Amino acid sequence: MPSPDLDAWLPEPLLRTRHQRTAQASDAEIWTAAQAIRVRDTRTLGRLVRWRIPGTPTDMTYGELFRSAPFTVLTEGESCLVSGLVGRIWTLERDYPRLDGADAFRAWDEPASAKVLFAHWVERGTLHSEARVAATDRRAGLRLRALWTVVGPFERLIGGEALHLAVGRADG
Repeated sequence: MPSPDLDAWLPEPLLRTRHQRTAQASDAEIWTAAQAIRVRDTRTLGRLVRWRIPGTPTDMTYGELFRSAPFTVLTEGESCLVSGLVGRIWTLERDYPRLDGADAFRAWDEPASAKVLFAHWVERGTLHSEARVAATDRRAGLRLRALWTVVGPFERLIGGEALHLAVGRADG
């Protein structure tokens, strides 16, 4: 599966993170393992997800998480999933409006808010994960930069946690 065209969804992100892990397993085995990782399987990432999205069951898989509210599936393929989330992600109020689909994500332009894209795919034995965040206006951009000042230094510790598990399980 070729990498998804993320620029079609969020061409000029303010923030971007990328992670990848290579496995010996087949692409199908890697994707199956990745989709089966549960929130409880990732200690740090799992706690962060449950804090930011209260009520998330610990036995929910990340495959299920990225296919349910507050996320919106933007595109999906045999070994690819791209989901989006919108709102004021820097608040403690967990302001994530529900969208009616991919077109609503593309059109989202609410002032002082953000668009967040999460992409996961397998390509030639490598599991990829990319997150992009765009601000809808200057005020939102300032808030995102302030949030990233606090969160950014820890992103490398958290961002690859699920990928490491998935590749380990795929390789047996």
